[in-house]
Amino acid sequence: MSRIALWVSRGVTRVTETALGPYQSAIVRIGFAGTWLLFLLRELPHRHELYGPDGPWSWELAHQLVASNHAFTILMWSDSRVWFEIVYGLAVLSSALLLVGWRTRTMSVLFMIGVLSLQNRSIFMGDGGDNVIHLMAIYLVFTRCGQVWSLDERRARRARAALARGECPEPDRTGPFLWVALGAVLALATGAGRIPLSWDIVFWTLWAVQGLWWYAGRRAPQGEPRILLDVIANLVHNAALLVIMVEACLIYSTAGWYKIQGSRWQDGTAVYYPLHLDYFSPWPALSDLMASNGLMVLLVTYGTVLVQVAFPFTLLNRRAKNVLLALMMTEHAVIAVVLGLPFFSLAMIAADAVFLPTSFLRRLGAEAGRLRDRLAPGQDRRTLPQPRGEQPPAPRADEPTHAGSTA
Repeated sequence: MSRIALWVSRGVTRVTETALGPYQSAIVRIGFAGTWLLFLLRELPHRHELYGPDGPWSWELAHQLVASNHAFTILMWSDSRVWFEIVYGLAVLSSALLLVGWRTRTMSVLFMIGVLSLQNRSIFMGDGGDNVIHLMAIYLVFTRCGQVWSLDERRARRARAALARGECPEPDRTGPFLWVALGAVLALATGAGRIPLSWDIVFWTLWAVQGLWWYAGRRAPQGEPRILLDVIANLVHNAALLVIMVEACLIYSTAGWYKIQGSRWQDGTAVYYPLHLDYFSPWPALSDLMASNGLMVLLVTYGTVLVQVAFPFTLLNRRAKNVLLALMMTEHAVIAVVLGLPFFSLAMIAADAVFLPTSFLRRLGAEAGRLRDRLAPGQDRRTLPQPRGEQPPAPRADEPTHAGSTA
């Protein structure tokens, strides 16, 4: 009994003192921000038909639907083209800044607003990949996804290096400015009655917590209020990371079990049919080559079902999990090329990345760092050592230092 109590005590200590999976949360952030950014840039010439005033789903129809299902979208604030361009530009900018990890706490909220606003404006334009991005954009708000591989991390390391040299870090003026500016925008939107009450509470809570975090970190960096906030942030981060993992498992398990019930999946011919659809044949010769091989069609059909159904059960075995994870990512890469669904595949690969082992992600980051050094050899990084181990040294990159950082 005492051993069980000891395990429970260690588990509670771990989830409260540490934001787990810093590399996994970072790769998920990069994956989904990059996927959404690439999609918005590719559809830039067609944005008005997809989500804007020239789309088949008119602003009036969208307004009626939003009024009935209470979905959140700031595109319903106005039907002008200027407002649409502002929102679309905000979505592009927030995706790019979240990708590089600049003010990740603020950008994750703006990223979520951009995703929900565009997708809820024209709900019939999406596919399975859009649904995954929709959910993950909400979950990312509650993660500390800027601990590694971000400009926030670099700023925090530079502040620590300055302290180590006995210098005073430069005060952060950008963070307080963002906090005040976004608070003013939120106040105007609330006063005009533009935001539903439930979302209004969410946004004001996030804004107030960020201000409280800055105040506690500036007044008493090692005090009990800051320690309490840090524990709560770790708990929220770890819970959100767990939800992301469970969501990925549910996607695969439900997809696999539904496939089992289909007769075409049972007889091993299901993959044959989409290969002959013009809409899913960007490379007709490649599709015909795959469809002409009956054994390949059979193996891919049964293999897809097997991998999707088995994956949640392999999480208890690291080696089996890594093998199936590689197979699933390879399958999505093939889908991107053969069926012409690059953004669906990228979204699923980004969701799968939460299960990648830390050792692999660290090696990936080291390779990316060496590539960066070759591309920019003139920069001196001797005072900016990379974090070692599972957890970067405190203070974390997405936390304000004593010099002040609010966003």
